[in-house]
Amino acid sequence: MKIVVTGTRGIPNIMGGVETHCEELFPRIAALGHDVTVIRRKSYVQDKLTEWRGVHLLNIETPRKKSLEAIIHTFRAINKARRLKADVVHINAIGPALLVPYAKLLGMKVVFTHHGPDYDRDKWGVVAKVMLRLGEWLGCRFADHVIVISSVIRELIARRCGRSKNVHLIYNGVPVPEFCHEPDYFKELGIEEGKYILGMCRFVPEKRLHDLVDAFTSSHIPQTSSIKLVLAGDADFEDDYSRELKQKARDNGVVLTGFVRGRKLHSLLTNALCYALPSSHEGLPIALLEAMSYRLPVIVSCIPANREVGLPTDSYHEVGDVHALSEKLEAIVSQSLQRIDYDMSKYDWDAIARQVAEVYDALQTE
Repeated sequence: MKIVVTGTRGIPNIMGGVETHCEELFPRIAALGHDVTVIRRKSYVQDKLTEWRGVHLLNIETPRKKSLEAIIHTFRAINKARRLKADVVHINAIGPALLVPYAKLLGMKVVFTHHGPDYDRDKWGVVAKVMLRLGEWLGCRFADHVIVISSVIRELIARRCGRSKNVHLIYNGVPVPEFCHEPDYFKELGIEEGKYILGMCRFVPEKRLHDLVDAFTSSHIPQTSSIKLVLAGDADFEDDYSRELKQKARDNGVVLTGFVRGRKLHSLLTNALCYALPSSHEGLPIALLEAMSYRLPVIVSCIPANREVGLPTDSYHEVGDVHALSEKLEAIVSQSLQRIDYDMSKYDWDAIARQVAEVYDALQTE
């Protein structure tokens, strides 16, 4: 079956939750015997690859402007899919889902993956939020099959879009952890193994990393220990928020790594004291699942997507409650180094790939 994938900036090594999802999923779909092409946004591509781990890669020129790039890229990608005579167009995220009806008008089968209600993100204005809600509705109403990454999203689209038929709950996954040590990298960052708290995500308002910085600096940790706060990640688009966050971090001695992948990232996950994610919005956060796969204690906001993971009660705090977050960080630091064995069985990428392939197979009989 020929499958064309859009709604992602691209793979491999491109920052973002949807990008990480596609990077893990579609090579496995290709390995199951499907012909997979991922359409990438050229402005994000730093390589000259035309194929990666069995996935064909095609680049399309797209303006790097957050209000326009997704819809323009998706429109061009759907046209390309038609020329490639794709059996299935797999559209990711609710913004690109605005064009699900267009793909259907061109006679193609469409699978739509709903990664989360992006209209809840703080970065979007009123008009953008309206368009994202419309994208969610159009994607759910017109796609042949809808994949949701959490039961929270499944309940949401049943309520808001009236869609329950051919809706498949298939979780995000997490790869097998690569425990490793990179002493030269740690020396470069000025940190020690087991002596830092890790925040790992994009620098956007809804991740609320400013709360994490405030909680850390207002706690007793900086005054009573050599433990540091490390923020791994960067912004998709440099804006006032990301600039202010970085300045706040530098002013308070927080370590900024920038966008990091591979062994450097694995070493940060291997040796962290704990992981924190105080976000106000998530679909099903891959970064949290990664931290859990490395058996780290985690402290996260008690939003529905994080609660669905089923962490112990003391892992959660209310969104925006800096004092509670500060107390939880202090409690972790006061204890001896912990490692926790979480049940990660439902986040296995190989099993997830088989579930998605079954969705494609169902299209052949319809």
